[in-house]
Formats: sequence, structure tokens, C-alpha cells
Amino acid sequence: MPNSHEEIVKDASNRMKKSVEVSRNELAHIRTGKASPVLLDPVKVEAYGAVMPLKQVANIIVQAPRTLVIQPWDKSLLSEIEKGILKANLGLTPINDGNVIRINIPPLTGERREELVKVAAQVIERGKVSIRSVRRDAISLLKEGEKTGDIPEDLSFRTQKEIQKLTDKYQEELDKLFENKKKEIMRV
Repeated sequence: MPNSHEEIVKDASNRMKKSVEVSRNELAHIRTGKASPVLLDPVKVEAYGAVMPLKQVANIIVQAPRTLVIQPWDKSLLSEIEKGILKANLGLTPINDGNVIRINIPPLTGERREELVKVAAQVIERGKVSIRSVRRDAISLLKEGEKTGDIPEDLSFRTQKEIQKLTDKYQEELDKLFENKKKEIMRV
């Protein structure tokens, strides 16, 4: 548990940065109508007596703007890969030709695009809530330090301002992520 004002600021900054990264990762998994290997990250495949991520048993290649090709390292896994894709419930239909699996990414309808923008907004809001929670924790630690006499009141006040600046900075970063994702989703 951080106890000096520098440690509190550093810990808060690290935790806020992680919140932004988690949001960035979640946004990457929102389908935009373009083929991306990241879309298949949730796919798990039963292989060699274990359940493993698809990328550990096959190459995933973007063949065209809306086509992914999955080349398994072991062709005997084709049907398991196909099952894994369907089980992941991504709304994608695998086409198995006996050598590779092709996935055509369907174009998004206007209605679906609007739904995806809402999903992206929810991801960003969760990130912001997480950042505000970090701010609350940090300020609470500072006030605790004030009460015990470990942190002078004026230093606590300045540090609280610094933590608010960090909060604003990371929330702004989330807003930029959202705007970029929204443009990507709405691009026809």
C-alpha cells in the first residue's frame, strides 16, 4: 500500500494507465466490418487434449479487406477450429475447404453500426468509472495520511490537484479512443 504522496501519485497513474489499456483492448474486439485477426482472439480450440487459443494452433491471415484465412499447423484440427469459431458466437461463418478455413466478414448495416457505437461508449464509460475509482482511492489515502500526520495538509492539497490532472488526462485519452473507434465503425 502506497504511503508517501509520490507513491500514491505513481500508483494512481499506473492504475489509470491500465484502465485505458483494458478499454483499448476491449475496443479492438469490436467488429468494424474490416477483417482483423484480433476478431478471433475469443476463439478457443480443443486440441491435443487441451483447450487453447486459436492463435496457438494456426496462422490467421488477412487475405482481403473483409476476408480472414486460418491455416492450421495441423490439418486434423480444421473441424475443431470450425467448432471453436461457431462456439465463440462471434456472428461469423467459417468456410472449411479441407486445407484452410475462410471467414468472410459481412458488411455492417447502419443499425448495427449504431449498436456498436453504443457498445464502444459502454466500454469507455467503464474505463472512466475505473479511473474515477482510482482517483477516489488515491484521495482517500492522502486524507488518511493527513489525519495521521504523515502528509502535511498543503502537500495533500497539491497532490490531490495532481491526481485530478492525471484523471483528466486519462479520461481525455479514453475520449480520443472513443472518437477514433466511432469513426472506424461509422466509415462505410
